[in-house]
Amino acid sequence: MSERRAAPTVGQVVLGKRLQELREAKGLTREQAAAQLRVTAATVRRMEMAEVSLKIPYVHVLLTAYGAAQEEVDGFLSLVEEANQPGWWQRYHDVLPDWFSLYVSLEAEARLIRSYEPHFVPGLLQTERYAREVMAAGTIGHTRPEDVERYVELRLDRQKLLTKPDAPHLWIVMDETVLRRPVAGPEVMAEQLDRLLAAAQTPGLTLQVAEFHKGPHPGTYGPFALFRFAQAELQDMVYCEFLTGAIYLDGRPEVATHLEVLDHMSAQAASTDRTKELLREVRDAYQAEADAAPGAEPVRHDLA
Repeated sequence: MSERRAAPTVGQVVLGKRLQELREAKGLTREQAAAQLRVTAATVRRMEMAEVSLKIPYVHVLLTAYGAAQEEVDGFLSLVEEANQPGWWQRYHDVLPDWFSLYVSLEAEARLIRSYEPHFVPGLLQTERYAREVMAAGTIGHTRPEDVERYVELRLDRQKLLTKPDAPHLWIVMDETVLRRPVAGPEVMAEQLDRLLAAAQTPGLTLQVAEFHKGPHPGTYGPFALFRFAQAELQDMVYCEFLTGAIYLDGRPEVATHLEVLDHMSAQAASTDRTKELLREVRDAYQAEADAAPGAEPVRHDLA
């Protein structure tokens, strides 16, 4: 019986889909493929859906049954070995939920990440103090200090993605609520707004704010993210989070609907120039509040 993994890597997702394509091209059912391995059809389904690790002997038998050339078999098995290697995030297995582990894997492999965030600054752009306060507020379901610090460490590690030579293009639409909701006080918020201003001026990163005065928009149902990949075998995928878990959508109708919503929101949201102007306005307001606090020393910010 195949062993379950906490969450698949993107490589396993791609290879699982390729196994399914080869089986279907050969005209075999899952039951017929399973007979080659002397396992149940459910095991083949789990391999194709990347719900289990891909075992080299099993994959070799299936590729042979599907009529793959030896060169393709050798290349495929090499990819399986690579895909089965645990991602860097697995060292956070003590606090990383299974349902979010796949998100980190997708994030690491994406060419484009588009998202809508109605409540908080997206994790990839949070400052350490802002992230710690959000985590401590219990939004992750754990409030033990040691858990909070592990989550903050994971979040900061994830942010290294943005400084890689092949970093994905990050395109975020945030609700104005994100800027107006005070997290840990004006000093922390001013620091966080500085971080967003810097991000807004970074090549390969698009930041927009959905302003209050523009009224409702089609994304008001909740936060979600859309991933696009360089691998032709892996189609666009949508991530939708809820209180105790998440769902991953890769069906064409669902993905197309979310993409259309993102396009509408991007057209309706503030332009990138207006977004930077708004960020400065809100940052200055928080900084003025922080400077006016008893015993506070004014802090100068010179971001353009």
